[in-house]
Amino acid sequence: MAHERDLVGYGGRPPDPKWPNRARLAVNFVLNYEEGSEYSVANGDAFSETTLTDAGAGRTIKGRDLGAESLFEYGSRSGFWRVHRIMRERQAPMTVYGCAMALEQNPAAAAAIRDSGWDLAGHGWRWMNHFDLEEAQERDLIRQSIASFQNMVGQRPYGWYCRYAPSTNTRRLLVEEGGFLYDSDSYADDLPYWTTVAGKAHLIIPYTMSTNDQMFYRGNFGKAEDWFQFIRDAVDVLYREGRTQPKMLSIGLHARIIGHPARASALERLLDYLGGFPDIWITRRKDIAEHWIATHPAPDRR
Repeated sequence: MAHERDLVGYGGRPPDPKWPNRARLAVNFVLNYEEGSEYSVANGDAFSETTLTDAGAGRTIKGRDLGAESLFEYGSRSGFWRVHRIMRERQAPMTVYGCAMALEQNPAAAAAIRDSGWDLAGHGWRWMNHFDLEEAQERDLIRQSIASFQNMVGQRPYGWYCRYAPSTNTRRLLVEEGGFLYDSDSYADDLPYWTTVAGKAHLIIPYTMSTNDQMFYRGNFGKAEDWFQFIRDAVDVLYREGRTQPKMLSIGLHARIIGHPARASALERLLDYLGGFPDIWITRRKDIAEHWIATHPAPDRR
């Protein structure tokens, strides 16, 4: 089973990742680019999405919700460019979890991702529930997304991450399709790990729901300083552990959340704080995958 549960993992004895330059912590920033691909009447759906916006979830406007649409539009029109500027000014690499339909609607953002040297992980054709898809439909949408990314961004996705949770078929479909270094449809660890899918070794680079700007809504963080301190605490704990057991930390971002000025200040402070550590590796997800594959090859499970 591609998703057989493993409640033991590394059993308290994690491997030394041997990060480049003996880094004590690998940090990966992820920008979830979803704006324009969310559920909306304009996209042919029965309702307009408000999840992870300042409106909160659960609005019940009948018909097209123009307010909800504009909350997402802020992310693509303004928030993306603020995040882009902040990361580029500090020469900080990042990974984009891209919804193909969203990037098709904003060629300028797609070009900026390409020109920034950021890597790409597939986030679906749309920001939709993969666990609701039939197998054949999901397979077709994965292939459609890959072709779209290559056309719009000039690169294929190296990883994959579904909205919240994959279907029971997703991981097998990715392996069957080929070309993927990893998927991130797991929240189960602080380090990458190998699993077996259809008899083939497959790398998992876990993601996170905690060190994520969604916590402005789900964690009741009202101020940028709260979020900055929360992430800083995670960095400090992992950095201390990294003296003997280096780990990785994912930091999830959304242009329509962190891209607002009051919250963007937290991203600026966080990046400046990380810049004070000579032995923290800020990197792309693709680089983590390639390093792990080279340093910790898949075990022989025959």
